[in-house]
Amino acid sequence: MGAALIWFKLFWSFFKIGLFGFGGGYGMISLIQNEVVEKQAWISNSEFTDIVAVSQMTPGPIGINSATYVGFKAIENAGMTRTQAVLGSLLASFSVMLPSFIIMLLISAFFMRYQNHPSVRTVLAWLRPVVVGMLAAAVLLLLNEENLGSFKTDKLQFYVSIALFASAFAVTYVWRVNPIKVILLSGLFGGLFYSLLPA
Repeated sequence: MGAALIWFKLFWSFFKIGLFGFGGGYGMISLIQNEVVEKQAWISNSEFTDIVAVSQMTPGPIGINSATYVGFKAIENAGMTRTQAVLGSLLASFSVMLPSFIIMLLISAFFMRYQNHPSVRTVLAWLRPVVVGMLAAAVLLLLNEENLGSFKTDKLQFYVSIALFASAFAVTYVWRVNPIKVILLSGLFGGLFYSLLPA
């Protein structure tokens, strides 16, 4: 029963995330963190921030990339084989995509016909601030010690992290530099800087 339960929990958790993850992958971040770290305790908060970083730099939507990793870790941590863990990755990835697939089928059938209906326009108007709020929650969620370091324990890492954060924000938002270039340059600068520090 326990083995069957974790498969069901994995499916249901990511189905809910996919169903209510308005705003795309970034909107899903707070939902994923709440479900897999807080509720199910499949991974730690530190692992979650690593997943977000890796998911940002790998091809594909962040929500699906995160689901793939969490599905693997959840099954592996339950004491199952690596083959079963791969199946866990597939199940979590499928589960998070399934609601979007169903909803887009329905929308493609009905939206073009009813897009100017007052009720549809009202629902869309109400969803826009929800999306902005979920994106803001994702940003605040990632402003933690795992990402920025701690002023109390390592002041240098904290200052470098803040400088990288501010620089990346400025060049992306103000000067509209391609985000891929920003990621690569930040990684290069961070790697070079820490390689010069004494061991």
